[in-house]
Amino acid sequence: MAKTVALLGTGLMGAGMARSVLRAGFDVVVWNRTAARARPLADDGATVVEQPSRAVEGVDVVVTMLFDADATAEVMAGVLPSMGGDAVWAQCGTVGLDGTRRLAELAREHGVGFVDSPVLGTRQPAENGQLVVLAGGPVALRDAVVPVFDAIGSRTVWAGERPGDGHRLKLAANAWVLSITAATAQSLALARGLGLDPASFLDVISGTATDSAYAQLKGRAMLSGDLAPSFGIDGAVKDSELILAAMRGTGADDRLMRALNEQYREAAALGDGVEDMAAVIRVHRG
Repeated sequence: MAKTVALLGTGLMGAGMARSVLRAGFDVVVWNRTAARARPLADDGATVVEQPSRAVEGVDVVVTMLFDADATAEVMAGVLPSMGGDAVWAQCGTVGLDGTRRLAELAREHGVGFVDSPVLGTRQPAENGQLVVLAGGPVALRDAVVPVFDAIGSRTVWAGERPGDGHRLKLAANAWVLSITAATAQSLALARGLGLDPASFLDVISGTATDSAYAQLKGRAMLSGDLAPSFGIDGAVKDSELILAAMRGTGADDRLMRALNEQYREAAALGDGVEDMAAVIRVHRG
C-alpha cells in the first residue's frame, strides 16, 4: 500500500487533491512550477520542494496534475530517472489520447508503471476528495494507486487496462460538460432577449427530468457574474480541442464540438484568460 505520494502541479485542481491525500494520512511532497502556489500546502502538512526531481525521490506514487501533455512531458522527462523501480506514475491531468500515448511511452522507456487516471470534477470536489477517477492501467498496478484514488475521489471507474482507456471516458464526459455549460448560457441569453428574467429558465427546469445540478451551478454563476475559476475557460478551450482530435480519429460528426470550441475561444479572448468556463455567457449575450 502506498504511504508516500508526490503531487506535481498544485494549481486549480492539484492543491485540493494534495489536501485530500494529506487528510487520508499520506506523507505528501508537492511541487509547482510557480512555487508560491505550492507553499501554502506546507501549512496543511505537505513537504514543499523547489525541484520536481526532489519531490519524487523515494515515494510510492507520483501524481501529475499539470495543464497539458507538453508541460507534463517536460517535467516528467527530468524526474523519471529519479523515481524508484517500484514507484507508479498516476497521470491525472487531461492531456488527450495522443498525449497519453506519448506519456505512457515515456514511462515505459524509464521502466516506470503508468496509470492513465484523469479526474472528473472541478475545484470544490478536488478540495473535498469527491472527484471521480477515470482510470486505465494494468491490473497489477491497481493496488498501488487505489488508496490514493480513494483519497482524492468518491469513486474510481476502471475503464480498461490500456493507457488511454481512462482518457477515452474522460473526453466523452467532458464533451457533455462543455455542451451543457454552453447550452445553459444559450437559454439564459434567450430568456433575457425575449424580455424575461433569465433566472426563470433555471427555476422552470428545477426538479424536472431536464434539470442538471451542473446547469444550475454554472447558470447561477453566469447570472451573478461570479466567474472565479472552478473549471477554467482556458481548460475548456484545451479540452474541446482534445475532444475534436479524438472525434477525428473515430469519424464522428464534430460540428457541435467545433462550434463549442469557437465559443469558448471567443469567450476566453473577451476575458483575462483565468475565468471560469461560465464566461461563455459573454458570447451569447453578444
